Amino acid sequence: MISITPESMSQRENYKFLTGSIIPRPIAFVTTQSDEGVVNAAPFSYFNIVSANPPLISVSVQRKNGAMKDTARNALKLKEFVVHIVDEDIVADVNETAAELPADESELSRTNFTLVKSERIAVPAVKEAKIRFECKLEEAIQLGGQSGEVGCDLLIGKIVCYHIEPSLYQAGRINAEALKPVARLAGNYYSKLGQTFEIKRPTSL
Repeated sequence: MISITPESMSQRENYKFLTGSIIPRPIAFVTTQSDEGVVNAAPFSYFNIVSANPPLISVSVQRKNGAMKDTARNALKLKEFVVHIVDEDIVADVNETAAELPADESELSRTNFTLVKSERIAVPAVKEAKIRFECKLEEAIQLGGQSGEVGCDLLIGKIVCYHIEPSLYQAGRINAEALKPVARLAGNYYSKLGQTFEIKRPTSL
């Protein structure tokens, strides 16, 4: 077993070690809206469930040289955002939105996505995603960083409305195989669902 302290590694080395170890990671495809009405979109793989009661999810938006990204800035101002689950059918277009563009230019211009109105928030959503969550910003936490700079903005969203393709949702269960979710690995690599198996939890004595 090799033991390494994070302090002995550069920021890039820490990033590569973490993203190569914590795999596969679900991808949040997030839409937000600026004060000027521009809909920004971007994928984030630092994403997971926080709570089921109430339904809370987290998205960590990394900063670059201390500068806040459009997603975090818009979410903080409007206090709303939409999280879409990435699947095999949309991953190529989602990847296009990872391009760094000026704040007044929508990343969706690089895609074939269609915007639709949300039901309970003002931020539009992407029609092509099979599952999406309308979120109200519950809390935003500034974390990390070096030399006094903030490293990331941790967005915690309270889900106010679920949307799901009807064929995926039967008897209160989501058909993961039909959803065909995609996850991030390290670098430019992604993974598909692959083989699934069941292990029953132990019962209490």
